[in-house]
Amino acid sequence: MRWALVKVALAVTTMVVVAFAVPLGLVVKELARDRAYGSAERQAATIGPVLAITTDRTQLERAVASAETGPGGRIGVHVPAGGKNGTPVEIGSRRAAPADVAAVVKLGRASISPVPGGSSLLQPTAVASGIAVVEVFVPDDALTNGVTTSWVVLAGVGLALIIGSVAVADRLGTRMVRPAERLAGAAHDLGKGELGVRVPEDGPKELRSAASAFNSMADQVVQLLANERELAADLSHRLRTPLTVLRLNTASLGDTPAAEQTRAAVEQLEREVDQIIRTAREQKAQTSQAAAAAGCDAAEVIRERMAFWSALAEDEGRTVRIAGADRPVRIPVARPELAAALDAMLGNVFRHTPEGTAFAVDVHNAEDAVIVLVSDAGPGIADPDAALRRGWSGGGRGHSHPAAAGGGSTGLGLDIVRRLAESTGGDVRIGRSVLGGTEVRVWLALDDRRAHHGVRRGHRLRRTLGTRRRRTARTGS
Repeated sequence: MRWALVKVALAVTTMVVVAFAVPLGLVVKELARDRAYGSAERQAATIGPVLAITTDRTQLERAVASAETGPGGRIGVHVPAGGKNGTPVEIGSRRAAPADVAAVVKLGRASISPVPGGSSLLQPTAVASGIAVVEVFVPDDALTNGVTTSWVVLAGVGLALIIGSVAVADRLGTRMVRPAERLAGAAHDLGKGELGVRVPEDGPKELRSAASAFNSMADQVVQLLANERELAADLSHRLRTPLTVLRLNTASLGDTPAAEQTRAAVEQLEREVDQIIRTAREQKAQTSQAAAAAGCDAAEVIRERMAFWSALAEDEGRTVRIAGADRPVRIPVARPELAAALDAMLGNVFRHTPEGTAFAVDVHNAEDAVIVLVSDAGPGIADPDAALRRGWSGGGRGHSHPAAAGGGSTGLGLDIVRRLAESTGGDVRIGRSVLGGTEVRVWLALDDRRAHHGVRRGHRLRRTLGTRRRRTARTGS
C-alpha cells in the first residue's frame, strides 16, 4: 500500500509538472523572442524621425551611431536614390538580402528576414525620395537570452514538487501502513496463542475502528477462554472433594479383590482428575492476571470452604477450629485459585490422617503479607523438603500429606499451594504444628516488593505467629 501511494503521487505530480512546466517554458521562450524584437523595433524607431527630416548621409550616420546599443554594427539604413541620376544610400551594416528589402518596400510593413547568425528586423519608413528601410540585426543569443536559466529554474521547481509529493505520500503511506501492519501482526500473534496482544488505536479513522474491533474481539476471546478454563478447573476441583470421600470409604472395604479393584479405579480416576486440574491451571495462568489483580477476601473463602469440609469432619469425629477469619482479609489472588489451594490442603488432612484427627485453619494479616496456616494433630511428615518437591512420591506410611505418602500420590496438592504462593512472591513452608502434627504455612505477599521479605518483616511476623500459636495452644489445652 505504501509503495502504491508513492507511485500514484509520483505519477500525478509528474503529469501536473509537465502540464504546467512545458507550456510555461514555451511562454518564457516566446517572451525572450518578443523582448529581443521589441528592443530592435525601439532602435529602428529612433532612426525614423531622422529619415523624415533628412536623408543626408552624415546626419544619418550620426543617428545610427547614437541608436546603437551593445557592441554596435547591428543597424543599417537603406535609402532609395533621389531623382533620375541619384544613387541609393547604404548606411551601417547590411545583412538582409536585397530581395527581402525590396519585398518590405513593396509591402510597406515591417518584416523579419533570416540572416546568418540571427535575423534582421526590416522597418520601412517614408522619405522624400520614396521608402527607406531601417534594418536592425537581432543575433540568435538575444532571442534565447535568459531562456536556459528560466528552464533550469522551472525544472528545479518541478523536481522539488515531485520529491515533496513523494515524501508526503510516503509519510501518509507510513501512517496508514504501520497501523495495518501492527493489526496484521497482532492477528498473527493472537492466532499463535498470545492472548495478551492488543493493538494501539491510532492512524486513520478506518484503521482505528478496525483496531478497536480487534481489541474487543481479543478481549472477548480471552473472556471466553477464561470462562471455559474456569469451568474446567471448577468442575475438576469439585470432583476432587467427593473423590477424597470415596477414597476414604474404599479404605473400609477390606482386602477382597473387588475392594482392591475399587481402590485402583478410584486412584486412577483421581490421577485423571489431577491431570485435568494441572492442564486447566497451566492454560488458565495466561488469562488469570486480571482476576488476580482484583483479588478476593481470603477470610470469606476460608469460611466457605471450612463450612463444606466441616460436614465431613463431623462424620469422622474430627475437631475443627478457625481463627482470624472473622474480618475481611484482601489478598492478590483469584478466588477460585485460593479455594483450590484450600481444598488441596484440607483434602490431604482427610486423606492422610486417621479419623478423629483434629485440624485447624488460621489466618494472620500483617502489613504487607497474609499467612494461612493449616495444622493437624496427625503423625507429621518425616521429610518436609521432599514433600515440597513437585511430583515427589516416596516415603512410608504415617505421613500426613500426599507429597510424602505412599505410592499413588502425585504431590499435586502441595504443588497447587506452592504455585499460588509463588504467584504473589510468597512461599510455602512445612513444619510441626502446635497440635502436634503437620503445619502448612502459606505466605502470600500483598505488594510488589515480593523479593524483599527482609529480616525485620520476618522477625515481626514470626513474633506475631509465635504469640498467636502459644495463645492457641493454651486455649486448646
